[in-house]
Amino acid sequence: MKTEDVIVSFRGVRKTYDGETLVVKQLDLDIYQGEFLTLLGPSGSGKTTCLMMLAGFEFPTGGEIWLDGTLLNTVPPHKRNIGMVFQNYALFPHLTVEQNVAYPLTVRKCPADERAHRVNHALKMVRMESFAKRYPAQLSGGQQQRIALARALVFEPKLVLMDEPLGALDKQLREHMQYELKSLHEKLGVTFVYVTHDQGEALTMSDRVAVFDKGIVQQLDTVDRLYESPCNEFVANFIGDSNRLRGTIANVDGEFCEFHLLDGTRLVGRNIGGARAGAKAVACIRPERMKLASRANGASNGSRSANALDGEARSLIYFGDHVRMRCGVREQDECFVKVPLGTDALDAFAPGAPVSLEFAAEHLRIFAEAA
Repeated sequence: MKTEDVIVSFRGVRKTYDGETLVVKQLDLDIYQGEFLTLLGPSGSGKTTCLMMLAGFEFPTGGEIWLDGTLLNTVPPHKRNIGMVFQNYALFPHLTVEQNVAYPLTVRKCPADERAHRVNHALKMVRMESFAKRYPAQLSGGQQQRIALARALVFEPKLVLMDEPLGALDKQLREHMQYELKSLHEKLGVTFVYVTHDQGEALTMSDRVAVFDKGIVQQLDTVDRLYESPCNEFVANFIGDSNRLRGTIANVDGEFCEFHLLDGTRLVGRNIGGARAGAKAVACIRPERMKLASRANGASNGSRSANALDGEARSLIYFGDHVRMRCGVREQDECFVKVPLGTDALDAFAPGAPVSLEFAAEHLRIFAEAA
């Protein structure tokens, strides 16, 4: 992305509610024209506060927020030209669907003819034009979500903010609406900023994701790099599933290092962050990057091509298209390995049976423990 494509810019933004604890700490973030950016993190991480400051419902304690060249710090919400979709949709119960969608145009004193045309167009975008005369109470949760989105888009805002808008929907409808939102975003080309604590939503819809923890963006990246190349232990464990192994870095060789587990097992992996030999560390490996191997023919430890970790099989968890084998590893937390259906090893599965888990060094990411 080019600098001239930046539509929103946070510069040194801080936020405290009590004058002591910073909910958001020194945030520097650029949002690009037309992208789908998700702010992802656990409760209390600062992601929603950032969205509320951008919307104008909260004001920063320090720093600056810019929208398309305009400083927003003291601009009230209704003058920011930003669409907003709330978690509870915030539809007016006494107004019909078309009156709800028309509301932003009404307060902007849009002429009646143009207002009717825009409302009809917005309802068609979300395929709800046949519900124009109904009231919110007569709609399902998914339908209300569509109306809230139409209302946010009807006045053609510069960007649309969404605060966990799918949180109240059941799993199947939520997944369907994820695809609907992504499709609509691609069609309209409007900038979307989306807040969620659901990493599945973030990976499904986003162009980029900012992962928040303790008021700081831990990593800002595309979804594939976020999943395959997490920059620290928090991101590795928050995005997708990871197995964690504790040990010590024995020696360092460029971007790789030798990693000794508590029981003496030696592994090789990527030294993320450049920790020195002797540092206590945590290694993370995705379940799908591990495979069951014969203990007799397991890869030799210390090889750059593969590592082998001995353990015992404990149980199988069925996922439909695959199973996850739960494995015990000496002096470590349990590991999970993703096993495709039809694998021979599943036929021979027995609780307590010895297993060897094999994985490439390039997929084992090693992070020094925080001081």
